[in-house]
Amino acid sequence: MYSYNDFDAAFLAERNSQFRQQVARRIDGSLTEDEFKPLRLMNGLYLQLHAYMLRVAIPYGTLGSAQMRQLAHVADTWDKGYGHFTTRQNIQYNWPKLPDVPDILDSLAEVQLHAIQTSGNTIRNVTADHFAGAAADEVADPRPVAELLRQWSTDHPEFQFLPRKFKFAVTGSETDRAVIRAHDIGIQLVEKDGKRGYRVLVGGGLGRTPVIGKVIRDFLPEEDLLPYSEAIVSTYNVLGRRDNKYKARIKITVNENGLDTYRELTEKRFAELKPLFSGVDQEMLEGIRAHFAPPAFRNAPTDAYEAARAADPVFRAWADTNLSEHKAPGYAIVSISLKKHGETPGDATSAQMRAIADLAEQYGHDDIRISHEQNVILPHVHLSDLPALHAELKKHDLATANIGLVSDIIACPGMDYCALATARSIPVAQEIAKRFDELKLEHEIGPLKIKISGCINACGHHHVGHIGILGLDRAGVENYQITLGGDGSEEAAIGQRTGPGFAYDEITGAIETILKTYLGLRETEEETFLEAYRRVGPDPFKAALYPEKEKANAA
Repeated sequence: MYSYNDFDAAFLAERNSQFRQQVARRIDGSLTEDEFKPLRLMNGLYLQLHAYMLRVAIPYGTLGSAQMRQLAHVADTWDKGYGHFTTRQNIQYNWPKLPDVPDILDSLAEVQLHAIQTSGNTIRNVTADHFAGAAADEVADPRPVAELLRQWSTDHPEFQFLPRKFKFAVTGSETDRAVIRAHDIGIQLVEKDGKRGYRVLVGGGLGRTPVIGKVIRDFLPEEDLLPYSEAIVSTYNVLGRRDNKYKARIKITVNENGLDTYRELTEKRFAELKPLFSGVDQEMLEGIRAHFAPPAFRNAPTDAYEAARAADPVFRAWADTNLSEHKAPGYAIVSISLKKHGETPGDATSAQMRAIADLAEQYGHDDIRISHEQNVILPHVHLSDLPALHAELKKHDLATANIGLVSDIIACPGMDYCALATARSIPVAQEIAKRFDELKLEHEIGPLKIKISGCINACGHHHVGHIGILGLDRAGVENYQITLGGDGSEEAAIGQRTGPGFAYDEITGAIETILKTYLGLRETEEETFLEAYRRVGPDPFKAALYPEKEKANAA
């Protein structure tokens, strides 16, 4: 993983010192809240429903054990003993006190972490495939590219006050585990005629107006990444709407001007910018790549793994759901679920964070990832270590065998924490998970992605859930709309709304109806929910959800 140089350390120390002074001025009244707001947002500090919330960047979702232990230390020292991992691979602390925030930031700087640009109308934390560097299907590890983008975008003087927030995602695989098509800019590492480059997508995004990103360059040479990215963002900075924040995202800018026009303007700006890049960016990229050399994989027998699979059905169930194929023989990618049935999706206690740090050191080459699906990944674990790893995970309530199943739900904080939310998300996720645990149907249903947002801003990615749930306020009453058929993969699609929403006490039953309908209509046990939905369309599900309407239509 990337390690700070002297410049990085000095920059962060100066930035934290500035914010310490700003906080002191807010506390003594020299700054009003309106004056302080843009300053705190630049440093990841929100004013939420009940308290401040600090959002800490985990660049491209990569952590070391020392960093994870420091996150646990922050949770214990200045919060309530837990943190919440988010869909941007960040961690949020929901209860910090304003006078303590400078000390929190200084403690994070000790392990090369920060909260810069985790908020505000600027380029946010760059996210990446959480299997990066381990995935069997990747062209190359995308994290060096993500790190280059992070360095380029941090405090970029032109992009601190964009029309709206701006998000990059990067993947090195055809299989899209980074949801690049739902980002302002999505980047995929590709090869063409033996040369490495990028497929660049633009104008994706969810929220009030969900849009799937469009390819603006099918192949961009490797050396052109930064000038071309700068051309895209600077074109948006000029064209983007500032008169209406609901129309300010680049997805609206691209749609209003048309992709061809936007591409033409980007190419014109790119021609102006490219001569200004002397190649130092490529030298930086080569230096960054050295930080991401693969670990020293070892050869060892895998008999212990095979024996545990044969003898222990609990271990076998966990292995079947929580392990993914690794590029190195004898290794597996381990997904640690933060979705124990009935618990808050994405939350981890400080004790669990320390346990994960210890396990990463002992079994995982000191490498930890945070996924946009709000789980934790140990990307490099030898098969022979899996039985011991699983035993330790069980001790810390981290061995839930549900990755990719019904209860592996993405959920935003909703009205329990967020001032923007119009409905609860966390209790809905908890109830759905508990219900299907009671029914013992998760494994029979198979792969399924349920995503829940507590407002139209779609922080829970509900538009690209196989089943999406959007909580809204209807005359003071929570109402939950359902969408079906969404997909955040390389076959990205926006879900279709089924019809009228459901009350809070009806939504779990509605999801049960949908999934029992699926079980009744699938052609084989191997046909997934999404495959079945694409085959039959929405009508059978609508008929099951709204039987009264079907009766009226038949009358």
